[in-house]
Amino acid sequence: MNIASYIDHTLLKPEATPDQITALCKEAWQYHFASVCINPSQVSLAVGLLHGSGVKVCTVIGFPLGATTTATKVFEANCALEDGATEIDMVINIGQLRAGNTVDVESEIRLLANLAHSYGGSILKVIIETCILRYDEKILACQIAQRAGADFVKTSTGFSFHGATVKDVELMRKAVGPVMGVKASGGISTYMDAKEMIDAGATRIGTSKGVAIVNGAPTIP
Repeated sequence: MNIASYIDHTLLKPEATPDQITALCKEAWQYHFASVCINPSQVSLAVGLLHGSGVKVCTVIGFPLGATTTATKVFEANCALEDGATEIDMVINIGQLRAGNTVDVESEIRLLANLAHSYGGSILKVIIETCILRYDEKILACQIAQRAGADFVKTSTGFSFHGATVKDVELMRKAVGPVMGVKASGGISTYMDAKEMIDAGATRIGTSKGVAIVNGAPTIP
């Protein structure tokens, strides 16, 4: 297993400096991670640093609460795409989902999915924040994201009560079927953590511990 190819090398702390983003990008290039996942204000820097590396630049929208307006999320995503991001991780409006306003939730996701896809094949991942949803709401959120044309569903922001669990990844994989992407994020810090998530159905791993995970992989004789 090429574990590095699953990893979105992540630094979303509000205090992250340009020097730290530069170091993150250098690690991503060195280890051939799938992407770096950073805040929108740092996209231009990362795009310049990673040009020619094959490492994608991912950013977060409506992060971490998902409670901004749809118009704000669309504007934020458009700016990020204009700056060169090719992967967008948006947080759904969790309050609207829990209130049963599924039409509005689906409409918002569809707008962002269509916007991302209009930029040369960029993709949309939908963060549903599993730790604050009931079992049925997790399934519903995945189904809505899939209907709306998103490319991935993602477990967590990493800023709530806890991150990804194997059970949630298994549930999400079952909800969306075999084709759609599933990203496990939050609290994944070792090779075994990552492997368990992949075995459960994850096709991406969001983590700030990418280097430790790769270095912890078993050596092939």
